[in-house]
Amino acid sequence: MSLIEIKDLKVHYPIRTGFWNRITDSVRAVDGITFNIEAGETYGLVGESGSGKSTTGKSVVGLEKVTSGSILYKGQDITKAENRRKLDYNRDVQMIFQDSLSSLNPRKRIEDIIAEPLRNFEHLSKDDEKLRVLQLLDIVGLDADALYKYPHQFSGGQRQRIGVARAVATNPKLIIADEPVSALDLSVQAQVLNFMKKIQREFGISYLFISHDLGVVRHMCNNIAIMNRGRLVEIGTRDDIYNHPLHIYTKRLLAAIPETNVNQREAHRASRLAVEKVYQEQQSKYYDDDGEAYPLVQISKTHAVALPQALAQQLATQEGEVQA
Repeated sequence: MSLIEIKDLKVHYPIRTGFWNRITDSVRAVDGITFNIEAGETYGLVGESGSGKSTTGKSVVGLEKVTSGSILYKGQDITKAENRRKLDYNRDVQMIFQDSLSSLNPRKRIEDIIAEPLRNFEHLSKDDEKLRVLQLLDIVGLDADALYKYPHQFSGGQRQRIGVARAVATNPKLIIADEPVSALDLSVQAQVLNFMKKIQREFGISYLFISHDLGVVRHMCNNIAIMNRGRLVEIGTRDDIYNHPLHIYTKRLLAAIPETNVNQREAHRASRLAVEKVYQEQQSKYYDDDGEAYPLVQISKTHAVALPQALAQQLATQEGEVQA
């Protein structure tokens, strides 16, 4: 059984208009997505800003109210408050936020920030608590003198590592990492990602890694879901997504990865323009009349794409991916 099973998850926000403030429409931020996260794996959720990926992460951790669908943990639906309490879900699922500065209380010292989940769930003595906080700081590569400092006294990368230390304090089973490195420069990104991988190896933690950067996701994830306009447009392994992309939206995201080899830049630019041309001219093939993604169609055991059945099979044949 998977660690977390998300089934037909929907998060809609009502739009109210008129004198009586009646609900006349809704924003479908997340519109019927389904995927599973296995124990000990890093699952990538990728999409542009506004695609619904952060709302999905917040729904899993319990910060957003779910409109319909289920999130199963140990076989029980944790969208119901009584199941969350019974399973100690808030202890087992933690979150690393995108903006490290606004997610840390500026009036608290680092010792109190990291110790807060310990005080909520562990109830340790003062000495044991301090020792545990020091161990967590050591895990993320920070010195003991960080205990008595405030968040504004650290760089962005150091603050994000403090966020990682706080998230792993209660030995969670799953961490929702909401664009944890998007605000950091490249060298610091690598530092934080390597600490996350080290912690995963040591503690067997699963990650739901949310990002818009497919370059970073390639470094972290074995299984990836591509999200657009509140729906999943493609699901597959790292090889499926990077080497055999079928949906035009996935191809656009891949084409947006910068080319570091100077000699290949012109070819890469031509490839990106070709993908953009297909998107502009053939968009109606990939989305329905309302501009929404089609239901997912299974192409192989690990690969599914949101296209009409005939087009999906045709593209898969061209990619040489259809399995008998």
